[in-house]
Amino acid sequence: MAFMLKAMMGSSMKNLGNNLGGEAEVKENPDGKETAESKGMTREEFEEYQRQLVEEKIERDHAFAHKKAERAAVRMHMRDKYRLPQSEKDDAQLQMVGGEVELPEDLAKMVQEDEEEEEEGSFLSMLPEFDIDAFKVRAQGTYTEARRVAEEKCALM
Repeated sequence: MAFMLKAMMGSSMKNLGNNLGGEAEVKENPDGKETAESKGMTREEFEEYQRQLVEEKIERDHAFAHKKAERAAVRMHMRDKYRLPQSEKDDAQLQMVGGEVELPEDLAKMVQEDEEEEEEGSFLSMLPEFDIDAFKVRAQGTYTEARRVAEEKCALM
């Protein structure tokens, strides 16, 4: 029912708004671009307005690129941590912003805590005076001693 009413009254309702002093249509150039007259501004105000729009767009693009670079830095850190292959796309995003991008504060704090836990929890850090060479010599001596004893007791060896 609403469809039928809209179909019958649609065009006449649009004209009614214009005849009653409703909003006038926006004037545009034939090529579809806005003009100073269409915005109700002088030429100087319109040029300033256009310049501000361009500056705001550049700032937004720069902020967006910086956020993308931060995300790329996070991904690169995770790949380093878990020894995964690096992505060329992440490298390119970092270079577009100007190279080195720091990790966000929260993530940097978490990374620092993880590194401290790894240092505290590693097996070799619990044995600060552990000498791997002495361990190898002792293991080799034990092996040769066991072999010598086995040869003495066993006629086949």
